[in-house]
Amino acid sequence: MIIPPTWTVPEAIRIRLGQTSYGRQRAIVEEGHLVLVLHKAPGPDDRAREGVLFWRNPTGEWQFNRGGPGPGSLKRHVQSYAEIEAKLTAEYEQAADVSTLFDLLERLTPLVRAARNLHQALQTAREAVKGDAFLLEMRDQTYELQRSFDLLNEDVRNAIHYRTARKAEEQARLSEQALHASHRLNILAALFFPLTAVASLFGMNLAHGFDDRRPVFFWLVFAVGCGLGFALKGWVLAKSKPAEPPAKKQTS
Repeated sequence: MIIPPTWTVPEAIRIRLGQTSYGRQRAIVEEGHLVLVLHKAPGPDDRAREGVLFWRNPTGEWQFNRGGPGPGSLKRHVQSYAEIEAKLTAEYEQAADVSTLFDLLERLTPLVRAARNLHQALQTAREAVKGDAFLLEMRDQTYELQRSFDLLNEDVRNAIHYRTARKAEEQARLSEQALHASHRLNILAALFFPLTAVASLFGMNLAHGFDDRRPVFFWLVFAVGCGLGFALKGWVLAKSKPAEPPAKKQTS
């Protein structure tokens, strides 16, 4: 039995609540009796939700199915959500990388839904039991709690999008710098490749007939190598012109 045997709640509430499962968070009102079906704050790996019950009888007395005074237990239940929200907010402010933000988002997702359903349950209870100041206070606290979770969830998502976009932009900038560096290396290779080839040719220990010539031949060879280098550079930097479309034939 989910409902404690000592609770004298109407049979209609027992039927609506069931015997083995708490179900979703909600408020059940029958014949002046109010039963709040709530869930403890879930973790990211929790498949099942751990439920708790709070009963308010027609005289305004509260009871908790796990012992202790009802009003104080309900306050502690709401406060447990608030403590988790404060802890996650501190972790968000100290998050250093995107992986930490993703982990935080995974933990936030079930808490956002649970806080929203908690507020809806207390809103329903407040509408059914009018004039109860304690219910009004709890309803307002859960509204602020839901809003805090929603804002934190939105902030985490925005931070993930911003940091991901910033990292992508930085990678694009580094790729562009590497492309420019590669381009400069290609130009240097185009300039010095002919000089290297000519120097290697004339550096061979073969009789070529230029050993006894004037130094002007050295500068002539150097000029030819530079000319070939600049020509090769122009070929490397040359852009291919788009092919012109074929001319249309004129029909008579």
